Amino acid sequence: MTTVLIADDQPMQRFGFRMLLESQDDMTVIGEAANGTEAIRLVDRHHPDVVLMDIRMPGLDGIEATRRIVATGARTRILIVTTFDLDEYAYDGLRAGASGFLVKDAQPEELLAGIRAVASGDAVVAPSLTRRLLDAYIHHLPASATTDPPAEDPRLSSLTEREREILTVIGQGWTNTEIAERLHLAESTVKTHVGRILAKTGARDRVQAVILAYDTQLVTPA
Repeated sequence: MTTVLIADDQPMQRFGFRMLLESQDDMTVIGEAANGTEAIRLVDRHHPDVVLMDIRMPGLDGIEATRRIVATGARTRILIVTTFDLDEYAYDGLRAGASGFLVKDAQPEELLAGIRAVASGDAVVAPSLTRRLLDAYIHHLPASATTDPPAEDPRLSSLTEREREILTVIGQGWTNTEIAERLHLAESTVKTHVGRILAKTGARDRVQAVILAYDTQLVTPA
């Protein structure tokens, strides 16, 4: 059973999410929060598998709440649900440690699949969509982050050449299948490499690996 906390300041939005999730045999809603402070308190109390996190909430917003939850080392995964076309902070949410994002007008089956993916440790956002998101919001990085030659990041020091190559193409939006086909590897081998990359770099999931590729300038904005 996947336990879910809903964090959104709109009561009707929370009600809609609850109705959808509780119609599923493998999900249960363990609580609702109207702001980031409540979300942090409820995560500490109930340790949900997934938080559906709105970004724009009164008081403590969803980005800072995500950052604080992730900083505790909790196993709880954060799925940001936002109005992507309007919300310029989606990129910041991913940098804060969210495992992905969906737009609020996503189809119900997309939301349910996203929750299941996050709960199992996968990233919700398709790699190609993640790449477009990062490209769109790369200007939120400090100017030096995109212009200065990077020093060798210690998170990359333990990677083999093959692992560095795979991290680079993950950042470019390649799926595991594409990596396998283009680099002439078995897909199971690719999955093993991806797992080792996440473990060695401390990235929580594939989304965070993409951000790492940008931060270390293995990948630069298109």
